[in-house]
Amino acid sequence: MAEMGSHIDVLSEKPVRRRRTIAGGAFIVAGTAVGAGMFSMPVVTSGIWFSYSLLLLMIVGFCMYSASLYLLEVNLRFPRGAGFDTMVHHFFGRWGQVINGVSVAFVCYVLTYAYISGGSSIVTHSVSAINGANLSPEAGSLIFSVCLGAVVIAGTWFVDRVSTVLVGGMLITFASFVFGILDFSEPARLFPCITVSEALPYSLMTLPFMAVSFGIQNCIPSLTRYFDKDSRAVRKSVFCGTLLALLFYCVWQAGIFSNLSREQFPAVIKRGGNIGALLAALKANGLSSQIYYLLQLFSHMAVASSFLGVSLSLFDYISDLFGFSDNLAGRLKTGAVTFLPPTLLGMFLPDGFIKAIVFAGLGAVVFAILVPVLMAYMARQQEYSPGDFKVSGGSVRMFIVGLFGVVVFILSLLEILSLLPAFGH
Repeated sequence: MAEMGSHIDVLSEKPVRRRRTIAGGAFIVAGTAVGAGMFSMPVVTSGIWFSYSLLLLMIVGFCMYSASLYLLEVNLRFPRGAGFDTMVHHFFGRWGQVINGVSVAFVCYVLTYAYISGGSSIVTHSVSAINGANLSPEAGSLIFSVCLGAVVIAGTWFVDRVSTVLVGGMLITFASFVFGILDFSEPARLFPCITVSEALPYSLMTLPFMAVSFGIQNCIPSLTRYFDKDSRAVRKSVFCGTLLALLFYCVWQAGIFSNLSREQFPAVIKRGGNIGALLAALKANGLSSQIYYLLQLFSHMAVASSFLGVSLSLFDYISDLFGFSDNLAGRLKTGAVTFLPPTLLGMFLPDGFIKAIVFAGLGAVVFAILVPVLMAYMARQQEYSPGDFKVSGGSVRMFIVGLFGVVVFILSLLEILSLLPAFGH
């Protein structure tokens, strides 16, 4: 838990020493992974149900964690502060840089846009609860983006602190929700008789979704700079953050699947499969209003923490791409390029992200899995100095992760074309 280097305070522009913690880094990782998308996970995995979904979550979590380590391995070979764009240009040249840049920017912008759209409901709901005023979704989007965007512009240390509070709050509300929902649970529902042949077709569509749910690779350049290239601190942060996300997903699956039977999910899917339809089904099964409000509060913090993690990564990517300086003026420029487009979209197209998110998953596979593996492979053809960090597992692990990326890319294409079997349709 030692202090790791110095941080530029963008308000005073004077070097100050701030305490970097592995817990803070882990919370950034977990907050980036665990967002509003987890509320759709029971719907997406309802065809394969509990046991098979846990198995796939562990496999996908391992592959995505490994891809993060390959990106860290490459990042450590560059000067402190080097971002994704710099690394890709070094290995793949200008055209590779353009292709990867489009993938990274599109995915991060779409996710930032999605969280601003979702965050607007947090602001409007809170204002209404406090004084009964009706705030427009446009104003809610603007307030949400300005308030949390200011945290990102202030710097990674501030995101660390706020993310720690948010994820801590998520843990408390989530634990309260889980203990509260136990009274209505029927554990026997978790283990219906579903054969492998019955679950296998529906497992195909779950893999791209799960891969996006562990999309933490965009945090690596930010964490590498934050911990001043301390590979041990970054590895521990990513490992703990991935485990925390996996724990959230597993407990969430157990809580929902023990309260709703598999036969009830086609009705949820026909109603759109969103959180409202899921909550309506839970309420019909006797979910109390107290648990409902706990779940709502948890979803609010999940959206906010994911916004901070994703937008921080986009902020650092934009800064690296355009070469903006790290002083106050430079960070304000970076903030404008980062937050203006998704904020405007959130204000004028509040419901438009749903279709785009499918395509975002396709782009995420490129920069989150395939590019890190390829860069690590190319880097290993060069000479490594003693003590350089190198992901364990040799070429076998690298091949498995790369193959996983190719499979998910193909499945994402098939999902976009609606060619994969879908439960409840």
